[in-house]
Amino acid sequence: MFHETRYTGTATPSLADGWRLERLTPPSRLFGANGLRTGPDGRIYVAQVTGSQISALDVETGLLETISATGGDVIGPDDVAFGPQGDLFATEPMEGRVSMRGTDGRTRIVRDDLPAANGITVHRGRLFVNECRVGGRLMELDLSGGAPRVLLDNLAMPNAMEVGPDGLLYYPVMGSNDIWRIDPEGGEPERVAGDLGVPDSVKFDSEGFIVSTQVYSGEVLRIDPRTGARSVLAALPPGLDNCTFVGDRLFVSSFTGEITEILGGGRTRAILPGGLNWPLDLTVDEDGNLYIADWTYFYVLRPGGEPRIRGMLSLPGFPGHLRGVSAVGGGEFIVTTANGAVARYRPASGDSEILAQGFDQLYGVAVAPGGLVATAEFGTGRVLSVRSGQVEVLASGLREPVGVAFGPDGTCYVAESGAGRIVSITGSGVDTVVDDLNQPQGILVRGGRLYLVDAGAKTLLSVDLDSNARETIARDLPVGSPPGITPKPLRGIPPFFGPEGPFAGIAAGPDGTLYLSADAEGSVLAIRKVQ
Repeated sequence: MFHETRYTGTATPSLADGWRLERLTPPSRLFGANGLRTGPDGRIYVAQVTGSQISALDVETGLLETISATGGDVIGPDDVAFGPQGDLFATEPMEGRVSMRGTDGRTRIVRDDLPAANGITVHRGRLFVNECRVGGRLMELDLSGGAPRVLLDNLAMPNAMEVGPDGLLYYPVMGSNDIWRIDPEGGEPERVAGDLGVPDSVKFDSEGFIVSTQVYSGEVLRIDPRTGARSVLAALPPGLDNCTFVGDRLFVSSFTGEITEILGGGRTRAILPGGLNWPLDLTVDEDGNLYIADWTYFYVLRPGGEPRIRGMLSLPGFPGHLRGVSAVGGGEFIVTTANGAVARYRPASGDSEILAQGFDQLYGVAVAPGGLVATAEFGTGRVLSVRSGQVEVLASGLREPVGVAFGPDGTCYVAESGAGRIVSITGSGVDTVVDDLNQPQGILVRGGRLYLVDAGAKTLLSVDLDSNARETIARDLPVGSPPGITPKPLRGIPPFFGPEGPFAGIAAGPDGTLYLSADAEGSVLAIRKVQ
């Protein structure tokens, strides 16, 4: 399957009379870019965790082919390697397993008891894997099904690795910020280089030097394995993930989905542009700036501009993988995270404060005029309030609550995605406001109307809260799952983050513009009334 973008929907969004749509950011071609490996055919194979997809990129033509698609047998792949017969091995950290896709296109599970399985490499027909977690192991897997041979354990988050020309296995350790090596037959490990920029990959160039991406600093380093001496090949934005060579040409991946060629002399060239990975919730601050919660990134999109990074996972003070977000003024935001926390986030100063934590899959968050914070706990079916460190259950027994919004009178509205309805929470319980929906997610209240994104039906609706009259503003939106595809759940990697799922958020600007998170294609849409 060949696609110019990652979204497989073919219908063009249609708008009701009097409305128009503008894409504020272009659709993304990948679901981010994680592990890279050059295949036997000379193409770069790209693992994409959030999209459960593996794609092959032709660096000469820019053509992408989907090798393992969303909804397929491989779930949340993070790194890839090839066997001597051309079989493709993939680590699936959220599943704790390694899978092999044969040259016949069939996939089988090699092992499924490897928590946070991540770095992977094949050397002379032998398969080596590590676990990117605190206390992770580095091991050789028996392709015949026998027990793994553990070379090392209790590692602090090892990542993408490679066997060097000297026959030793080199691996980065993110938690200790260094690179190590060990004989594949076993023995004592040896530290090669330290005090880096948080290395998350190791590969080798044709002269036998280590090339390593640094997720925190954004540097691409060339390191002499004999002395540890290093030089900077390129300085890119933070968020680099992996690297690979096509001949002597060096390419690196980024969480944004960008694939960059390192040209030498500090020069670079993006051969595949980056974009939004997994845009979820949206919010607008008092100055009319739009903010985007993009899983591992937090962006600001000012009128007429392009998204600019305001925070990201590897930077200090970032509260965690973002889901819900609500601007509260003064450059502060109330956010929910994928590790079950509600936090106050101040990106300008790079700090955050946990308001409450320990919850099961939080999504939307809203702040009432009086400062009360409400959030939807998807995993338990509850709606919670947080104020002054105290947590109260506003409602329980809901089916997969996601979006939350307050009306001007303080009424709390909730998108109950599993029940296909919008409810209001009152002193006497829960009342249905809108029903017969498919999978409502993002909601907001403005000017006596409730706006909602029905991700299952791929529509944007407006409901008059007095008469309950409905208007379908837009159809065939690139939100939710691609047509005909049921994505398999992403289970998360505790304790770093819990189960993951889509969330098409919505926000409104001061001029009434509606902003939508087109999570399926990785863009942000603006929908406005025609003047």
